[in-house]
Amino acid sequence: MAFHKVTLAALKLLSHSSPDIKKTYKIHRQLVTLAHKKVIKPPYYKIWNHKITRDGYDIAVRIFSPPSDLPHAVLLFFHGGGWVTGNIESYDSVCANMAIMTDHIVVSVDYRLAPEYPFPTALEDCYCVAKEIFLDDTLLKTKADEITIIGDSAGGNLAAALSLMARDRGEFLPKRQILIYPATFNNHSETSPFSSVKENGTDYILTSKTVSDYMEMYCPNKKNWRNPYFAPLLEKDFSKQPRTLIITAEYCLLRDEGEAYGRKLQEAGNDVIIERIPNALHGYFSSLPNKNHLIQYTYKIINQFLQE
Repeated sequence: MAFHKVTLAALKLLSHSSPDIKKTYKIHRQLVTLAHKKVIKPPYYKIWNHKITRDGYDIAVRIFSPPSDLPHAVLLFFHGGGWVTGNIESYDSVCANMAIMTDHIVVSVDYRLAPEYPFPTALEDCYCVAKEIFLDDTLLKTKADEITIIGDSAGGNLAAALSLMARDRGEFLPKRQILIYPATFNNHSETSPFSSVKENGTDYILTSKTVSDYMEMYCPNKKNWRNPYFAPLLEKDFSKQPRTLIITAEYCLLRDEGEAYGRKLQEAGNDVIIERIPNALHGYFSSLPNKNHLIQYTYKIINQFLQE
């Protein structure tokens, strides 16, 4: 089902009136936090904070648990926001709902943001948290095989890169990963090889220019743009990767590169499911209300993947 003409006009207006993220990212961070800080209060879930130290810096994590005291599997979650905005505060509602909808403990990671902390700081923060949770089963009383990594947009990029890094370093390896409209490539200009960049890169809120700006802020050293930990689709060896669910959105410019990443994993012999959500925009997973049919359908897909 295509968008109504009025909706398309509104989307186009919003897309073309977006401020320069390089100049306004600090204000944007504050607005994102205020806009998304709507949390379902206990007793519907339990919440506590924790810190994991890396090189003298305390990485904050927030843990959301279903209300029962039974053992639960874990979703290790990396938030979106272009590596520049977003935090555990702005994703409180998303993670609370995720814990309820999946009956999993959700661990939300407050990795450090660019441009103050450029690549690979965010990835190394996420890896440090993952390493502790995978190797220390006393914190959440969960075995490594019961932990799934998950991320949306830039968080999907971090999850994919983390799985490659974990394989390369040999310290642990996630058994499952869920990548929600992940950024996997390094080119979102008019020379991009992906049709979705050309089709969806100007009129659907997240624009090609914004993604390019985010990437330049995250990784100002262009020599690193061919590093597969920055752009996972550039990896040459896709073997020994987790069982993977990739969810893309029909009207998202990152759609084709996310699906291409899934196909690369499949070709290397990994177990991969690729699901495109019809009539969905980039960011729908963190912005739509819990009862929206797209959110309900997405959790149906996620739960089937987790239960298989």
